[in-house]
Amino acid sequence: MGGIAHGSGPDSLAGLVAELGAHVTPTALPEAMKADTVILAVPFTAVADAVRGSAQWNGRIVVDATNAIDFPAFTPKDLGGRSSTAVIAEMVPGARVAKALNTLPAAVLASAPTQDGGRRVLFVSGNDAVANADIASLIERLGYAPITLGELKQGGLLQQLGAPLVAQNLTKHG
Repeated sequence: MGGIAHGSGPDSLAGLVAELGAHVTPTALPEAMKADTVILAVPFTAVADAVRGSAQWNGRIVVDATNAIDFPAFTPKDLGGRSSTAVIAEMVPGARVAKALNTLPAAVLASAPTQDGGRRVLFVSGNDAVANADIASLIERLGYAPITLGELKQGGLLQQLGAPLVAQNLTKHG
C-alpha cells in the first residue's frame, strides 16, 4: 500500500485511485513527502516546487524518476554538465537518492511488466547500496526485472535522457 499525491490535492486523484483500487491512498502533497520512500514522478521542472517545504530528509529514499527535457525540442536540458539526479539531490539534502523508473516511456510502464515470456527491465542507480537494493526490491514486487547499475556517476549517467539506456524496452528471461 502506498500513498499518492498531486499538487491539486487528494480529491484530484479520484479517477486514478478508482483505477488502482486498494493499492494506493490519496494524500496531500506535504504528507506524501514524509514517506520513507518518495518517488518523484513529476516533470523535472516541477521538482523544486514539489519538494519545497518538505520535512528533513534524514536518510529517507528519494527516487528520481524524472527526465530533464528541453521542450519543445525534446532534447536533454542543459544542466551545465551535471546530471538531473545531481540537481535533484541538491534539492533534497540528507536524502538517499536513486535514479529509477525513468528509462521507459509512461505508456510502456502502464502496460504489463511481462513481455515475450520475460519481464521488462528497469534500471536502478544510486550512491547508497541499501537504497538501491530497496528500490530494486520494489521494482521486483511490481513485476519488473531490476538491474542495478551501481553509483550515480556511472550507472546514473546511463539513465539520463539521451543516454544509451533510455527508451530501451529490454526483456529479461529466466
